[in-house]
Order: sequence, then C-alpha cells, then structure tokens
Amino acid sequence: MPASNVCWGVEIGAGAIKAIKLELEGDQFNVLDFAIVNHSKVLSTPELDQEDATRVALGALTNQVDLSGAQIAISVPGHQSFARFAKLPPVEPKKVPDIVKFEAVQQIPFPLEDVEWDYQTFVSPDSPDVEVGIFAITRQRIMERLNMLTDVGLTPDVATISPVAAYNALAVDLEFTSDTAGTIILDVGTVATDLIIAEAGRVWVRTFPIGGHQFTEALVNAFKISYGKAEKLKREAEQTKHARHVFQAMRPVFGDLVQEVQRSIGFYRSVHPDTDLKRLVGLGSTFKLPGLRKYLKQQLQLDVYRMEQFKKLSVDGPRAGEFQAATLNLCTAYGLALQGLDHAALKANLMPVTVLREAMWKRKVPWFAASAGIAAAAAGAMFIRPLMDSSKFTAAEQPRVLTEVSRDARTLRSAAEEAGVTGSASPDLRASSIVGLLSDRGVYARILDDTGLILSSASQGAPGGGTPIAVASMNTTFVPSGKASASAPVDTYSDPRGGQDDWRTGGGGGMQAAAPGRPAPMGGMAADVAERLDGKRYVRVETVFETTLPERQARQHMKDTVEAWLQANEKREGVEYDIVISDQREPWMFAMGEAPGGRTTSAAGRGVRGTPVRGTAVGSGGSSGSGDVSRIAPLEKPTDETTIAGTFTVVWYALLDNETKGGES
Repeated sequence: MPASNVCWGVEIGAGAIKAIKLELEGDQFNVLDFAIVNHSKVLSTPELDQEDATRVALGALTNQVDLSGAQIAISVPGHQSFARFAKLPPVEPKKVPDIVKFEAVQQIPFPLEDVEWDYQTFVSPDSPDVEVGIFAITRQRIMERLNMLTDVGLTPDVATISPVAAYNALAVDLEFTSDTAGTIILDVGTVATDLIIAEAGRVWVRTFPIGGHQFTEALVNAFKISYGKAEKLKREAEQTKHARHVFQAMRPVFGDLVQEVQRSIGFYRSVHPDTDLKRLVGLGSTFKLPGLRKYLKQQLQLDVYRMEQFKKLSVDGPRAGEFQAATLNLCTAYGLALQGLDHAALKANLMPVTVLREAMWKRKVPWFAASAGIAAAAAGAMFIRPLMDSSKFTAAEQPRVLTEVSRDARTLRSAAEEAGVTGSASPDLRASSIVGLLSDRGVYARILDDTGLILSSASQGAPGGGTPIAVASMNTTFVPSGKASASAPVDTYSDPRGGQDDWRTGGGGGMQAAAPGRPAPMGGMAADVAERLDGKRYVRVETVFETTLPERQARQHMKDTVEAWLQANEKREGVEYDIVISDQREPWMFAMGEAPGGRTTSAAGRGVRGTPVRGTAVGSGGSSGSGDVSRIAPLEKPTDETTIAGTFTVVWYALLDNETKGGES
C-alpha cells in the first residue's frame, strides 16, 4: 500500500505537467523528487488534439520518475470546475450540513447526482458569520481525467481544483493565520487565471478566461506569425531586442487582465466591506512577462510579488538551481502534495467514492498473498524443528539404560500377546497422522491462496462495479483417514443476531433458522460429500464473508462467483488436493443482519462533513462522494460508517487423497 508520509502532487497543466514528491518527517517536508514535463505544444494551440498530447506527456512523466509506493494527488483546472461562496444563517453546528446541502442545490448549475462536490466552512475571529465554500466538478469531467490516468497505470487518492491547491501551498509556506495581511494570489495559467483572496480567516476564489493564450494571440495578430512562433517569442520576450514592441502588442491584454482583477476585488469588497488587501502574489510562467508586475502595481495600488523561492522547501545537490527556477510553476503541485499528506488548510476532495473503494481493494490483494506466505512459513517452522531435533537424537550415542528398557518392553509385549490381553486393543494413530502432514505441508498455503482467489472472484463480479465483499474469519479442520458419514461430523454456525442456531433451507431456497432440535442441512455432511470423503484424509475449510449487498443481490452474487469458482476448480493439475462440494445443495449460507458484535466497516467519503473552526484560515471539510442527494449531503447526522448487511458461511473440503496422489476420488 502507498506510504502515508509520502505523496506525489501532480498538476496536469496546459503548458506542462508539473510534479513534486514530498515526504513528511516530523514537522519537516522533504523534497524527494520533482519533474516538469513540457507538452510538445501548449494545449491551447489551434487544431491540437489535447487528449493525445496529455497522454503523451503523462507517459513521459511515468517513464521519467517512479510514482509507485506513494499517494498521488491531482488537480483539475479552475475553469473546468466550480467554486461558489455564501454566508450561512446562524444555526447550530449539527445543522450546517443541511444548510450546505440547500446552498449546493442553489449554487451548482447541475443536478447534484451528476457532480462530485465538497465544501469548507470559514469563520472569522472578528465576526459571528459562518461562510461556506462549495467546490464541484461534473462527474463526466472528473472521470475523463481519471480514465486518462488509468491508461498510464495511475489511480489518485486526492483530486481537487487548482486554486485550492495553490492556496494550500502559500498558506503553509507563508504561514497564513487569521492575522495575516489580506493577500491576493493570482495564478495566471495558459487559458485562464485563478484569483484567490485570503483574508481574516476567509478564502474566496474566482476564475476568469484570460491567460497566456490571450497574450500569444495578441502577438499572432500583431506580427502576423504562427501560433508556435508567437508562443516562443512570448517566452523569450525579455531577451529579444524587440522587447518594447512585444510589450506594446500585449498591452491590451494587460488591460483586460487588470480590469478582471479590479472587478473581482470590487465584488469581494462589496460582500466584505471591512476587507483590507495589502499585497498580490503572482504564480505561473506568464508572470515572467516583462513589465507585468510593474503594470499591476501601478493599476491596483498594491505591493506585487512573484513567488521566487519556497521557504519550507529546498533541494540540495546539483538540482538545487533547477528547483528554484521552477518554483513559480510548482506551487499547485506543492499544495496537492500537502493535501495528500493531510497538512493542507483546504481539504476539498472531489475523488469519486467508487473509484477510491476499488483502488483500496486492489491494494489489499497483495496483502492476501503475503498473509498466505507468512502462514506457510509458520507452518513449515512448526515441522522443521521436530525434524532437526529428531536428527540430533538419532546421531547421538544411545545410552545403555535405553537398551535395557527396550529389551524389557519387548519381553513384556510378548508375554501380553501370549496371555491374549492385547487382541481387542485399537492403536492410537493420531501421532502418525500428524507426522503424515509433513508430506502435505504446502496444503495450508494453497488453501489460503484459494481463499484469496475466491475473494478476488467475489470482489470483481460485484454488482455496480463495487467491491462490497470482505473476509471476516476463516477456520480449517484436518480430518485423518476415517469413517465419514452424513450424520457424524456436525458443523455449528453462530447466528449474527445472537445465540447459536441450526440452519435449514427455507422456501424459495433461502436459509432460515430451524426449530430447536432439528438437524441442520449444512450442519451434517451431505450424503454425496460423505461418500467421497469416506476413509480418506481431508481438510474442512469454513470461511465467513461479510457483505454490504442486499439479500437478494447477495444470494445471486454468491451463486455466480463463489459457488461457480468452487465448481470450476474441483480438479486442477499440480494441486495437492481436490475441492469437494455437494451436488445436492449450495456450499454456502446467508445470514441477515450485522456482523457478529455489531461491527461496521468504513465507507470513506459517505456523508458530508464540515464544522466551523475559529481563528484559522479554514474550517474542516468533507467529501460528498457519489450517489443520490441523501448520500452526498445527508439530512441526518453525518457518519463515515456503513453497517454490514449480512454474512455468508462457505464450507468446502480439500480432499488430500485425490487422484493425483493415487487415491480414489
């Protein structure tokens, strides 16, 4: 599984893909790696296939750096998402989710079931008002981005919008507090600009469609050159001898940019008349344009800075200069990595719950294999030590007293046989049966492996594409060669609702509690199974699965996956045993209700979380997940847990004396 203290922040921009790998060590953030992969052409180039160009750059990134073994956080551009803000009426904290749900319906221009959304509350220390920021993206757009990442083998843990990540980077690096001077963060991208205002514990975001593309278009029209040449001229504007002419050509776009910034500031001040904005911090390659900072300072009457170096991050060695030069473009990736490490001020996460759940189960699969290996090693250790002790004993010189005792024992046995007192005695073969397991010491490792395969089959075939199946417990019983019958070996099952019950088949194939004293059809071994196991060695395997599926779906799902797998794998070449199940009834039973003890399983992202926090730049946030409106923003008290719908008890037998070993089947 990914390390919880290491995260890659990956910004997929229109000019390049920027990535930074951070490690959290105590309170210190260490830069383990970073990369900037430029697109062959900026994605705003006319007639360019943006999707193909992005895939090529992502492939180059995965070849250039190792993204495995760490969490991954990605961003979506501000102009492809929504950020809306509103003041909440004075209500009790427990009623905030209800009010936020109402505001989300009003603010988001799409049905809530078609979007992934999250929210954050803000409280100023000098005001009783509670404000909320609602962040959303259409489910279609986020899935397009995730499918593109899946094509190169990546599944993110966090997805948020670019302005949120940019704010997180500066809030941590510049140590924003409720007393920090009012700050405007201006991230001028390729096709749009994100404006973030951070002031008095509040955050406000607006995105408008002016960016580097508009500056390039101005050069195309002024000098009658191709888009590619205009883009190169813009980047080299400071070095060219025609810098003054380049600036004059782009001056109208400078004016449009300032006008949009002034409009944004004016609106914010109309909502917050007591605001006091002191400075502007610029991000993005466009801020390298000659004269831009000076022009903004003159028009806005604010101190204008450009992010030249991170205070909390540094790189030693030959790449130190490269890292500092890239600071202007790595802010968003920096903020993404911070959120992946759970050290971000804004925690809005727009990852679909279904994608997170599927990724979680995929990461658990190797652990099943590791558990099987550990169990096999432990079983081997149990047998190796007796063998070592036995070899040492054999090699030792036999004491004289043992010879005498052995001779006396033979004499006494002969006398007992002559007296006829040993004829009805039956030998105790338990020790020899245990020793016989040495020849089958790989059986239990194979059983664990088969259990993992059964779980994988049940998970991959779950309705709706989810994976609501988990192993609750597993028990095995070795039975040496002996008499098997339909009545002797009785299996007992615990009723999850309390007590110990026998079970019997009810109407329609369902399993119901039997009346006291009646035999359990799965309790006693089925006649056809008893016939096959009679006089042979076998291992009885009982596995209890937990499921969140409704009963009807669950029953059909078990028949289509678990039962089908057992039937398809009864005999396999090279396997130490045959799988034996009954042809007369199902090898599993279903019990409604919670898992024993009322245990529940986590469902990350269910419900909407969020409570105001005073004296800080932000409050706490929550994930809307996916599904219907009640799941995205429940009216009841939010919860992060879901109750187990029922359990399945699956019983099968590993027949050791199979045809492969020369026995009868």
